[in-house]
Amino acid sequence: MNARPPSPEELVSGWSAYANGKLALLTGGRGSGKTRWCEALARAGRDAGLVVAGLVSPPVLVGGEKTGIDLLDVASGERRRLAERARADLPGTEGLGWCFDPEALALGNALLARAGACDLLLVDELGPLEFGRGSGLTAAFALLDSRRYRLAVVVVRPALVAAARARWPGAALVWELEGTS
Repeated sequence: MNARPPSPEELVSGWSAYANGKLALLTGGRGSGKTRWCEALARAGRDAGLVVAGLVSPPVLVGGEKTGIDLLDVASGERRRLAERARADLPGTEGLGWCFDPEALALGNALLARAGACDLLLVDELGPLEFGRGSGLTAAFALLDSRRYRLAVVVVRPALVAAARARWPGAALVWELEGTS
C-alpha cells in the first residue's frame, strides 16, 4: 500500500527523517498534482538552503488544455519545451500521445549526467519512454544508481510503480497523490 506524501514544507522541516540516501517514488493519476508537488518541494528545499538538482516537467496549458510539456532544470531555472501533443503525421509517437523534442531530451540527459552531489534530487518523470523503450531521460538511471543525493524523489505513473520497484528494490518510500486538480 502506498502512503500519502508529506507536504513539501513538512518534508523539509523534518529533513533529518528523510535525508539519509533514501529514494522515494511519487505516483498518482493524471492531474493529481505530482509536478506541482515537486516544484513546491524544490522551492521549499532551496529556501531551506538545500542543494537541489534534477528536472521537473511542468505542463503547458493553453485555454486550460494541456498542449505541451516543458523541461525545467530545478537548479538553474532553465526551461525548454520538451514535448507537444502527438500528431498522426509524426512517426515514432504511436501510443505515447506526445512528440518529444530530441534536442530537449539531449539537454535533459546532459543536465542529469553532470549533476553533482546534492541534498535533494527530483526526477519528474520516468515513464514509458524510459522503462519501456529505453529512450527519453535515461541518464536519470545512472544518476539515481550513483546515490549522490541525500533524498531522491522520482515520479512514476501508477502502472510503472512495479517496474520502478524492481529497478530500485531499496526504494524506501512510495508516495501516492490522489485525486485530480
